This record gives sequence, C-alpha cells and structure tokens, in this order.
Amino acid sequence: MGNVTNRDPLNLLWLQSGGCGGCTMSLLNANCSNLFDTLEGFGIRLLWHPSLSEESAMDARSIFDDCISGVTRLDILCLEGAILRGPQGSGDFHRTTGGNSMMSIIKRLSGVARHTVAVGSCAAFGGITATGSNPADACGLQFEGDSLGGLLGRDYRDSSGLPVINIAGCPTHPNWVIETLAALASGMLNGQGLDVFQRPRMYADHLVHHGCTRNEFYEFKASAHKPSDLGCLMENLGCKGTQAHADCNIRLWNGEGSCVRGGYACISCTEPGFEEPGHPFTETPKLGGIPVGLPIDMPKAWFVVLASLSKSATPKRVKENAVADHQVVVPAVKRMRSK
Repeated sequence: MGNVTNRDPLNLLWLQSGGCGGCTMSLLNANCSNLFDTLEGFGIRLLWHPSLSEESAMDARSIFDDCISGVTRLDILCLEGAILRGPQGSGDFHRTTGGNSMMSIIKRLSGVARHTVAVGSCAAFGGITATGSNPADACGLQFEGDSLGGLLGRDYRDSSGLPVINIAGCPTHPNWVIETLAALASGMLNGQGLDVFQRPRMYADHLVHHGCTRNEFYEFKASAHKPSDLGCLMENLGCKGTQAHADCNIRLWNGEGSCVRGGYACISCTEPGFEEPGHPFTETPKLGGIPVGLPIDMPKAWFVVLASLSKSATPKRVKENAVADHQVVVPAVKRMRSK
C-alpha cells in the first residue's frame, strides 16, 4: 500500500482497559524504523495512547470530550484489553480521571467512531481477563467468548457500516495491527475482509500449521515427547497449530520465529475461549489414544487411518530426529542419473 498524502490524516485514539498491555509491547516490535512515522505515512495521526503519548490524563480527557462532542473527528478507535463491566454492570472496577467508568467512555466513543477496532483477544472476546469466575464481568467489544454481544451488542455497526474489527491474538502480531490500520486508511477493508469472528482475513484465512518447520514430523506422526524435541507437538504436547487461524509461521515474529519454532506448542490464542481449554496448555487430551482436538476440516475416521499409515511408513531419519533436540540423522544422498 502506498502512502496516503492527498487527504486529511485519519485520527486514531487508542485506549487500554482490562489487560496486560502486551499488544502494545508487541506493536513496538513492528518491522518499521519508527511506528509513528509509519502510521503517518499511511495517513494516520495518533491522537493519544496511554503508554506512548506525552499528554497528561487531564489532557487525554479533553481529547475524549472533543471526540465525543464532534470537535475532533474520531476516525479509528482502538481498544486494547477487555471491558470491565463489574460490579453489577456499573463499570466502576475501571474508572478514569474525571470519575467516569472506562466502560461508559468506550460506549460513547464507539458511537461516534468511523471505525472501531479491538486489538488483542481480550478486547475482541474477553480473553485472559475473563477467565475463571470472571469477577470483573469482563467481555469483548462485540463478543463474549464465541457469542455475539459483548459491550456494544450484536447489531453494533460503526459509522462506515462495519462491525467491530477483531485483531485477535495474545498478543497480536504487530504487522496484523499495522496492516489493518493501513487498510482502513486506504479504504480497502470491508465486510468481505472479515471472517465469522470479525478477524481480518489477511491473517485469519491461514492456519498456524501453514509453514510450520515441523510439518514433516506431522505428516509421519513422528511426535515430540518433550518441548526440546524436534518432532510434532500435536500428539503429546498440546499444539493446536492445525486448528488456530493465524499466519504465525508464514509471517514470522520479529522476522525470525514463532511459538512452535521456539519449542512451545501453539495454544490457539487467536480463537475465542483459548484461555480455558479445560486441560494444561502443554498436554494433548486424548480419547482412546486419539487426540480430541483434530486438525480443522478432517473427519476423525480419516485421521485415524492416515495416522496409522503414516506411522508405519515413517523413515528412520524422521523417527529418530523427532525425539532429539538436534538433527541426529541427515537426509540420505541419492545419485541422480541423467536421462
């Protein structure tokens, strides 16, 4: 996408609610020399960010008021972190300078925003903040888990006609955020660009499994038994890369790695409800020796047959390397005769 220079810049306001700030930390690792210059190059002006801006809390409150009143045009509202509705729907668990609840401010700002964006799985679905008994009554902007609703309700649409855009992830990949904002600035993101959970399809139409360096081990069902092993992490160590919608192994983090490349199973953090799988993240629940969470689109019977055939055909190299922390058997060299 080229720079947007022929029109007024879009005003972006970034708020943080019930969360850890990890999506902002991730954003600061984007593949660009300067985040603010990059946004400006796409025609986006940052009005305020609670961690990155110099303005005081009172200055920020003036910015909120100007946006709500229409003195300042609000083009993009980004929320990081879940909305805290407690206690008893008052939102008083999270109050801002001036005495208003963050929940009420988010409602008012989302009512005037041209686009509303949930950054991270907490803002999108409730995420980690909504786990357990959820005493803070945390929820996402337009989803509560995998159900439509959340703070703004299933029928919410911004002034452009779009629902909340859910850049889900825990944390989000920095380029998912920048590319989504750039697409909004250029007018290239519409309803067809979002999946059923309102995630941008430019990353959600992929699976973490795509591009995984352990795919040969997966194909032969040559499985790791401990995190340092080279083998597939699905059968024993809880990896959900075949079910998680994200391009983490295609669009590498920091240009180099991903969870599974670092030896840690994919926990499917872009999906609603990932935070409470019902079992330890690094264990694979099984029924009759078969993993419960099978690859997306694959019937159970097919998986059983393919797994059995694959294991019986596993080369010695793949089998031995799968349970080692380094390559112990290299691929054979075969002489190719000219034809």
